Parts: sequence; C-alpha cells; structure tokens
Amino acid sequence: MAYSIHDVAKHFQISEHTIRFYDKEGLFPFLSRNKAGNREFTESDLEWVKLVCCLKNTGMKIKEIRQYMELCQIGEETVEQRKNIFINHRAFISQQIEQMQESLKLVDAKLAFYDNPNTAHSFRKPL
Repeated sequence: MAYSIHDVAKHFQISEHTIRFYDKEGLFPFLSRNKAGNREFTESDLEWVKLVCCLKNTGMKIKEIRQYMELCQIGEETVEQRKNIFINHRAFISQQIEQMQESLKLVDAKLAFYDNPNTAHSFRKPL
C-alpha cells in the first residue's frame, strides 16, 4: 500500500513541509515518486520516517541523520559506524534525561513551596 505525504504527515503529526524538507536534505533516500511526481510512502518508508522523527526529536542534527542514511546506503561494511552513531546518540539522550530529571526536581521543589501557605506569598526566595 502506498501512502501520500498528507497521510504520513497526519500519522506522525508533523507538517508536509517538514517531510519535504527532510526529503530534500537526503533523509529519505529510498523514497519513490508516482507518475505525477508525488512522493509515495511504503510501509518500509514509514519505518524510516519514524526513525528520522525519533532521532530529530531526541536532538540529533540533520547532518548526523543524513550521515547515518548515507552509511545505510553503502551497505553492510558500515554496520560498525552506524552502531557507533547510535551509541553516541544514546549517551546524548541519557545526558538530556539526567538534565531533565534535575529540572523536574527543581520544578517539584517550587510546587512544594507554593503548596505551603506560609511561604507561597514570599517573593524574596527563588524557591
């Protein structure tokens, strides 16, 4: 079954413009077009879109995603390089999670501060 760019945008909750941009940036190297020149997405293409969205949403730069896609096109001799990309990105995500957890602690402390009626109106303390 072939999916239109509209279908894919709706499914992944991203704009058609974003999909076109990603395609122009070389992030969907296996994507085909129909006779009218419109992009057609297969089930396999949807997996690529899902991966690109995941990588982008977790902070990977387009340049790095493109590098990964180029390595995929080369073939099996790049498996180790592709694995290293994911090892490095996983470490980056873990660091981001740690920073978010610290931020969450601070927000929770602020909420606890406002839950206390004796301190909720004090504007001198940052907490």
